[in-house]
Amino acid sequence: MTTDLAERPPMPQPTVATSRLLLRAIAIVGILLSLFQLYAAGLQPLGLFFQRPIHLGFILALCFLIYPVFGQDRVRGVLGWVIDGALVLCAVLVGVWLPMNIDIIANSIFSRPIDITVGVITTLVVLEGARRAVGLGMTIIGATFIVYAFAGNRGELPFLSDWMPGILNHRGYTLDRLASQLTLGAEGIFGLPLGVAATFIFVFVLFGAFLEVTGAGKFFIDLAYASTGRQRGGPAKAAVIASAGMGSISGSAIANVVTTGAFTIPLMKKLGYRPAQAGGIEAAASTGGQIMPPLMGAGAFLMSEFTQVPYVDIVLVSIFPAFLYFGAVYLLVHIAAVKQGMKGLTAEELPSVRRVMADGWHFMLPLVALVWLLVSGYSPMRVGFYAIISVVVAASARALWSYATDRPTMDGFVALCRRGLSLTAQAMELGARNAVAVSMACAVAGIIVGVVGLTGLGLKFSSMMIAFSGGNIVLALILVLLASLVLGMGLPVTAAYIVLIILVGPALTSEFGVPLLIAHLVVFWYSQDSNVTPPVALAAFAGAAIAGSKPLETSLQSWKFAKGLYLIPLFMVFNESIILGGPIPLVLWSGFLAIIALTAFAACLEGYLFAPIVLWQRLLIVPGVIAVFWPDLRVEIVGVAILVTMLTLNWSRGRREFPVNGLA
Repeated sequence: MTTDLAERPPMPQPTVATSRLLLRAIAIVGILLSLFQLYAAGLQPLGLFFQRPIHLGFILALCFLIYPVFGQDRVRGVLGWVIDGALVLCAVLVGVWLPMNIDIIANSIFSRPIDITVGVITTLVVLEGARRAVGLGMTIIGATFIVYAFAGNRGELPFLSDWMPGILNHRGYTLDRLASQLTLGAEGIFGLPLGVAATFIFVFVLFGAFLEVTGAGKFFIDLAYASTGRQRGGPAKAAVIASAGMGSISGSAIANVVTTGAFTIPLMKKLGYRPAQAGGIEAAASTGGQIMPPLMGAGAFLMSEFTQVPYVDIVLVSIFPAFLYFGAVYLLVHIAAVKQGMKGLTAEELPSVRRVMADGWHFMLPLVALVWLLVSGYSPMRVGFYAIISVVVAASARALWSYATDRPTMDGFVALCRRGLSLTAQAMELGARNAVAVSMACAVAGIIVGVVGLTGLGLKFSSMMIAFSGGNIVLALILVLLASLVLGMGLPVTAAYIVLIILVGPALTSEFGVPLLIAHLVVFWYSQDSNVTPPVALAAFAGAAIAGSKPLETSLQSWKFAKGLYLIPLFMVFNESIILGGPIPLVLWSGFLAIIALTAFAACLEGYLFAPIVLWQRLLIVPGVIAVFWPDLRVEIVGVAILVTMLTLNWSRGRREFPVNGLA
C-alpha cells in the first residue's frame, strides 16, 4: 500500500520547503488521526456528526501541510506559509464546529449567519484540498454542481437558467440554502461518501499500512508470487477470484475492496499494472461480490420480498450471470497482462512456497481473523480494527520469539520495545497520509450528492427517462442505467435499488413486458454502477486509497473493467430462458451466446486477444455483439457468425505472430 509518485502528487521530502518541524507536525497530526479512528472503530463508536467532521478536519489539516499551495516543486515561502497556515486553522474550525454546536444547530428552525459562514468556509477549503490532493478535475466537477444549484430563477445566478434545457431546470437556490444543505446535515459534504471514508475505508487503509510496515505485505507478495507467478497477471486474477468469494460473504463492494485489496493491489502494482489500473481491477472485481450468491448484500432479501419469489430461487438464477461477470473481468485482466507484455516467471525466479511460509506463517493469522470476523457478521469497521490488532500481535509475538531464542538481554528488550513503538507510529502516519486523497475525493462527492438531493435531479431522471424512451426497450434500459448512476451519487446501492425499482419497475414490467424477476435483477445490477462509475465511484475511491493512485483515474479504470455490469442485464432481458428456465437446448444456446459476446466485447474494448485486433475487425465486432442481443434467432445467428469469424481470424494471426505463447 505504498504511494506511487507518478500517479499522485509526491509526499514532501526533507528539503528547504519541508523542514524537520513540518515533517514532525505531519507525523503528529497523522498519528492523532489514526488514534482517533482506532478509538471510534474499536472502543467507542461515534455519531455521524462527530465522526465525519472530526475526520474531515484532520484530513484537511494533513492535506494543507503535505501539499504546499504553489506546488511541490516550489518553496513554500512566507506567503505560502501564511496561506497554508490560515487554511490549517480553517481545517480545525471545520473539525470542531459541528460537534461543538450540534445541539444548537439541530434545534434551530433557521440557520444562523455564523453557521452559514462556516459552511461556506468548509465548502471552499474542501474544494481547495481536493485540488491539491486529488487534482483539478475533481474540483471543477464539484464547482460545476455548485454553479448548477445556483442556476435558476430564484438562485444566485438566475441568468444561467436560460442555458439549461427544461428537464435540468429548477427553481434555483440561495447561498444560505445551499450552504445549509452541504454542511449542516447528512446530505452533503458530511454525507454517505465521507461517511464511508471516515469509517471502514480509513481503518482498512491503516490495516494495509500496518501490513507494509511489519513486513506482512512482503510475505503476502512473496506467497502470491510463489503460487501464481507463473501465470500472466497472476495476482490480478487472484484478486478477481478472491473478490468473488469474499464479496459473496461481506455483501459490500467497498468492504470487499478494502479487505482483499489490501493484499492484491500491492501485488498487481509489483507485477507491472499501473496503480490506477490495479485499484480499478480490484474495484470492478469487488463490485461483482454484491451480485454473487449466496448473500448478494441485502439485495436478494429485498428482491424476494418485492417479487414474492423464494430467496433460494433468486440465488439460483443469479449464479450464471454472476459467473459471466467475473469471467468478463478475468478475461479483461488477462488481455491487459498479455497486451502489456507481462510474462510469467520461471520456477527458478520464484520463491519457494515452503520457505515463504516458514518465514512468515504468523502473518496468516490476520487474514484468518479477518475472514472469520466477516463471516461472523461483525461490521467492516470493527473487523478492520481487530485485523490491525491481529497484525500487531502476530508481529510482536514473532519478534519476541526471535528475541527469546537469541540470548536475550535487558538492553535488547528495551531496543525491541522502542523499535515496536517506532514501527507503530510509522504505520499510523503512513495510513493517515494514504487516506488523504480518497477522503478529499469523498468530500467533493458529498457536494455532488448534496446538489443532486437539493435540486431533485435524481428523481427527475428516474421518473422522466422512461417516457423519453419512446417505447424502445434498449433505450429504456440505457435510460434506467443513467438514472441509477445519478441516484447512486446520493444513495447507497441498496437504497438506489429500492427507489429505482419503485419508480421504473412498473414501467419495465407493464409497458415493456419484462418479467418481474428479471426487471428486479436488471435494476439491482444497474444500481451497482455507482461503485465503479465516475464521478462518484466509492469502491474505486477505496481502491485508489490502497493503490496510492488518483481516485478519478482509478474510477475510469474500474468503469472499463466492469463493462459486464452493463451488458449482462441486457442479456437477461433478451434471453429470459437462461434466467427463468426453459428448454435445455435454448438454455445452452443462450449461454453460448453470452460467453461469445462477452469475449468478443472484451477483445474489442482492449483491441487485443490472441494478437492485436485491427480496426476493421473491431468495427465489425460491435454490430456482431448488438446482433447477439437482438431478440430474433436469425439475427442472433448472424451475430454469432460475425463474432466467431473475427475471433478465429485473430486466433490465426496469434498463431502466426506468436507461435509459442499465443494467448497463454
